Amino acid sequence: MNTTLLIIVLLLGVLLLTLEIVVLPGGIAGFFGAILIGLGVWQTYALFGNTTGTIVLLCAVALVVLTLILFLRKRTWQRFSLNEEVTSRVNEVETAVKVGSRGNTISRLAPTGKALIDGQQVEVHAVNKFIDPDRPVEVVAIEGYRIDVVEVSDDRFKENQ
Repeated sequence: MNTTLLIIVLLLGVLLLTLEIVVLPGGIAGFFGAILIGLGVWQTYALFGNTTGTIVLLCAVALVVLTLILFLRKRTWQRFSLNEEVTSRVNEVETAVKVGSRGNTISRLAPTGKALIDGQQVEVHAVNKFIDPDRPVEVVAIEGYRIDVVEVSDDRFKENQ
């Protein structure tokens, strides 16, 4: 085993062991990382002697500790985390939609989708079946934030739109 391959094996082992501790649960990556580090250190002892093997062993341990410190720093994880608050809500509380209101579907209700009812775009739930876009619907129930609709086949309604 040449020197370049030894360095690659050791670095890959350190990376796998660090990823196991910080990101990947389950033990598989940590097991293979420890095996690769052990193989690299053992080959260093066999090829280059005790002094070099001990130096490589200490460097591998120090590298694992340093990468853990780097990964566990707060600023490292802030780069990956969401920094914005989601403030939107489904169907705001102050809606003018009432039972009996009518409108048209905007998207396909399968069974949930969007509809334009009384000039407001709201999320609705089809009660009996899937409803295609641009079909007339009527609100039959409102439970909390859930608005249940059924498709209506009143042709007069389409003319009024």
